[in-house]
Amino acid sequence: MADPKITLEQVLHVAKLARLTLSDDEARQMQEQLDAILGYMEGLDELDVSDVPPTFHSIPMDAPMRPDVPERCSDRSEILEQAPESEAGGFAVPLVLEVE
Repeated sequence: MADPKITLEQVLHVAKLARLTLSDDEARQMQEQLDAILGYMEGLDELDVSDVPPTFHSIPMDAPMRPDVPERCSDRSEILEQAPESEAGGFAVPLVLEVE
């Protein structure tokens, strides 16, 4: 077998970061699977994509957008009347962080 593209130590390190506990057999199996994936990715590097335009999606997609037209905003007092509680011209919400 050729030199692995990912070491067992790297697999165990990533597992630790992901808070996964792997047995020795699971770690070796994960190393083999990740090594195969990295091998496939290495094969993709050999493809000539110089004539392929960059895209965000594999199929053409139109993103219809509404026109950006300024509109009148709702009145602040009108909005605050609908809130369960308001305070100092804004929404009153429960304290989340203690302030010293």
